[in-house]
Amino acid sequence: MTELQIWTYLIVGASFMLYFGIAWWARAGSTSEFYVAGGSIGPVANGMATAADWMSAASFISMAGIIAFKGYDASAYLMGWTGGYVLMAMLLAPYLRKFGKFTVPEFVGDRYYSKTARIVAVVCLIVISLTYVIGQMKGVGVTFSRFLGVSMEMGLIVGMVIVFFYAAFGGMKGITYTQIAQYVVLILAYTIPAMFISFNLTGNPIPQLGLGSTMADGSGIYMLDKLDQVITELGFKAYTTQNDSTINVFMLTMTLMIGTAGLPHVIIRFFTVATVKDARSSAGWALIFIALLYTTAPAVGAMARLNLMNTVQTGAVGAADGNLAMDARPAWMANWEKTGLISFKDKNGDGKIQYYSDGPLSKAQADMGAAEKGLKEATEKGGDTAKAQAAVDKATAALAEATTKHDGTKFAGYGWKGNEITKVDNDIMVLANPEIANLPNWVIALVAAGGIAAALSTAAGLLLAIASSVSHDLMKGIFMPNISEKSELMASRVAITIAIVLAGYMGMNPPGFAAEVVALAFGLAASSIFPVLMMGIFSKRMNTAGAISGMLAGIGLTLVYIFWFKGWFFVKGTEMAPNVAANWFLGISPEAFGTVGAIANFAVAFIVSKFTAPPPEHIQHLVEDVRIPRGAGAATH
Repeated sequence: MTELQIWTYLIVGASFMLYFGIAWWARAGSTSEFYVAGGSIGPVANGMATAADWMSAASFISMAGIIAFKGYDASAYLMGWTGGYVLMAMLLAPYLRKFGKFTVPEFVGDRYYSKTARIVAVVCLIVISLTYVIGQMKGVGVTFSRFLGVSMEMGLIVGMVIVFFYAAFGGMKGITYTQIAQYVVLILAYTIPAMFISFNLTGNPIPQLGLGSTMADGSGIYMLDKLDQVITELGFKAYTTQNDSTINVFMLTMTLMIGTAGLPHVIIRFFTVATVKDARSSAGWALIFIALLYTTAPAVGAMARLNLMNTVQTGAVGAADGNLAMDARPAWMANWEKTGLISFKDKNGDGKIQYYSDGPLSKAQADMGAAEKGLKEATEKGGDTAKAQAAVDKATAALAEATTKHDGTKFAGYGWKGNEITKVDNDIMVLANPEIANLPNWVIALVAAGGIAAALSTAAGLLLAIASSVSHDLMKGIFMPNISEKSELMASRVAITIAIVLAGYMGMNPPGFAAEVVALAFGLAASSIFPVLMMGIFSKRMNTAGAISGMLAGIGLTLVYIFWFKGWFFVKGTEMAPNVAANWFLGISPEAFGTVGAIANFAVAFIVSKFTAPPPEHIQHLVEDVRIPRGAGAATH
């Protein structure tokens, strides 16, 4: 066993023992404790737990990875995910807390005086939460596969078992205290390596300042200028300039912002405090705790990209000794290669790794390989060889065209025949960053513990949201109103088990990187939950028919658009069109489409409500009363 493995087992094992101990100590004994921790959590503690609930695998593992490879364009994730908390604190949290119900569907059902509206809200919540938890499960699999030395599938199964234990038994009370511990672990795991790396590269141990500092090598070049220089020399787009369309950046920012404000598993957290004032205060504390990571992420992403480029490109571009030898790959590359999340191919046979932007060549080469494999399988198994041959012919033509374009570049003059890092998953960048920078093994192990904590904390919150929707909103609220507390808790745990199995399966076959999958969930929340909550709080005229029609229109339109480019129910191979900007509606990507869905939701809801009967008088008075800034009683059910 290596020193790194020993450190990993020690630190990760100690963190697990802490989580399990807290979950058992704070296990729920009643439905109130299971759903909202008895409403007994203080605002600072709740803010910390909310931050852990919020900072998922997408934030900890994947966001810096997206920033590393997209640069300026990825700022939409930072602006959207933090700005959404301001919206939530100002427009939703205090009013929902004053309304005093356990869950979002319960609010929808009571405000719109309709069981049907409540059922629609439950369906929306389950779709959102399942999509979101897929990204967490992928993060769990990525982390365990590398640091426990198992396959990604086995790592995911291990994570599923752990999440089940403390989500099913602890409920909101156990999850809250576990998430406080997980926040401490994940923030230390994120900032300590960032400080080391920032000091190594710039001489400044504060990552936020290191990002704008000059290199520590005495060159006087600013770190970001150095990064731009390195990647543009290799054909990649400049890191600090906008490459995505303005409309897509804006729509993605808006989708993530209003999606944040409509996330059911985060909104539930504001029912765990005693008063409306505490709910608003919790949101403020959560924003402070979140900012510690979110202001560090740009530095982590940029520095990870620079370290990766410098690892492969060891000298001048095009020089005989300018590239890393294939058989001299550092240990971290070999370790991650075993997981299948990074891969290499010596295309020109020179024994060295060329990592550069080769235009459409790599895709054409990969498509050619897949087409040839398909023809071989069709021939051996008696399949449709004519169709397979047609695919080979098409791929051959595309490869010839891409090769001709590549032959006119400077890279062809160096003897390069395509990008030889054939895969580098965005989601490995934060986890691999300490290894790339040659940091101590205990730091690398701490990052592993942080990645696992981030993924597990959010997965637990999402699973609880699903469980409460099934047991509290559907069974107790509609179909079995006389169900006992014991049976309701058992139903919640069964729902969690089913959700974990579904999420685990989808996590093994995800429709994208963790942050991309999470962005899809935000789009679904933006198009369904956020509008119905806003109209429920601020529009006395909004009625049942309008709310139901709006939710169905918003989530339906967004789901169809996502499936059109990502595959129906995320099944690969069922896409209706390639997921490229040329095919998008007005240049809006699937991740950014939630804003369009929200607009459709608002429009349909107001049109339908205008032509149908207004809400009863007592509902209109209820809406006015919810907005009066006075205290709230205990949550009821």
